[in-house]
Order: sequence, then structure tokens, then C-alpha cells
Amino acid sequence: MFLNDREPPARRLFLRQIGGASGAAALAAPALLGGLAPAPASAQGVAAHPADSVRPSGYLSLGPQEAACVEAVVNVMCPADTMTPNGVDCGLHLYIDRQLAGAWGRGDQLYRQGPWHPGKPQHGYQSPLTPEQHFKAGLAMLRREVQRRTGKAIEQLEDDRLDALLQEVAVGGMDDERYALGAWFNDFFYPLFVQACFADPMYGGNRDKSFWRAVGFPGLPAFHARNVVQYRGLPFPGAAKPQSIEDFS
Repeated sequence: MFLNDREPPARRLFLRQIGGASGAAALAAPALLGGLAPAPASAQGVAAHPADSVRPSGYLSLGPQEAACVEAVVNVMCPADTMTPNGVDCGLHLYIDRQLAGAWGRGDQLYRQGPWHPGKPQHGYQSPLTPEQHFKAGLAMLRREVQRRTGKAIEQLEDDRLDALLQEVAVGGMDDERYALGAWFNDFFYPLFVQACFADPMYGGNRDKSFWRAVGFPGLPAFHARNVVQYRGLPFPGAAKPQSIEDFS
């Protein structure tokens, strides 16, 4: 599931799979809510409360403890290896923070008048919480569960231990009657992580176009219809030096 420097072939396959699926869409800030599993109605009971009153430098939404947690998780999901730097050095945490602080995090495109009945996955996002609040509610529960099980904060854990705990989260091993943490991780945190990997660098993630180069994605030139036809299934000239929005500014 996670990018793992101990398994380079699997990582390469993972990068190609999600890169191919998200390549063109990643050139715009792509954090969309369609298709997310519905948030539990009881999420109101764990709505994000200001656990951190002062934001660390460079963050727009996440407080110090929240930021430390996100940094630790993205570093485990994307450890440094010969293909890319670690998640923090790639800016994945900053992409997530900017999405939470922006229009998407505020739920600007969502109908939020209620009523809040339990929905089905095909109904899309169903919650009185904004995406930012929903993200922080899940993050708070993750931090509490890890603290309860290990006696340590997430950022204090060894990478292998945190990796194992995230695997448990992903299969629903930390769900309770109040909050489906597995659904939060798989349908909310993980999509943001993937978007952070492949978004245009101007949105904070994919710093120095590391992930584009890893999968041979040329960046903006991929929008050229002629190139898409001519180079389908073939290496694209210049893919080793992809071009971003800023390159054309």
C-alpha cells in the first residue's frame, strides 16, 4: 500500500499505476470530493477542535501537533530512496495543508444544508463537517489511538512501527462505533496523499517534479492532443525534464 524503499519494484509499479491514473488531472489542484465514502453521522462527536492554537511556520491550517503527525505519516508512506526524497522533502505535507486551508477544505462546492442522513458510497460525501474538519477529526482519532496503543505520539514512533499501525488502520483495525477510521484513511487521507505526489509543484507537493520524473510524465505538454496520440505507450521526448505551470508563466 505504501511507498516503500525496501521494495523498489513494487514501488515503481505503484508509481506507474497511480501516476497513469492521475497524471492529467494532477496538473490542477485536484482534491475533489466525488466518490469519497460518506462520513459517519457520529463524526459530529469527534469534530475537529483546536488541539493546536498556534500554527507552525509555513502552515495555513494544521497546528503543531497535527503537522507533526502528517509529516510522520507522509514520510512513512513515501520514504526516501533512489527515486524520490521522503514525503516531507517532496512537500506532500504542504500540499495537504494548502488544500485544507483553501476552498476545498472549506467545502465551498458542497451542498451543506442537510439533513444529514447516513448515505451510500455512491452518494458521495455526506457530512455536516467541512472537509477540513473531517480531516482533522480523523487525524485526532488516529493520534489518540496510536497514543493509547503505544504510549507515544505518532512522530515519536520508529518507521516500521508506524507503518504497521497504518496498515492496521487501513483494514479497519482501529474503527469504533463513533468513527470509521479505516474509511477516513482510505477515502480521505490516501487520496490527498496521491494528489500531493502528482499535482503540479505550484500547489506544494511533487517538489522539483520528483514524481513526474519517476513515472516519465512530461507535465503540461501532456495536454497536447497530438502528442497524446503520437506517443501513446511510448516514451515522451523530454519526459526527464517535465514542465510545470510555472515553467510557462
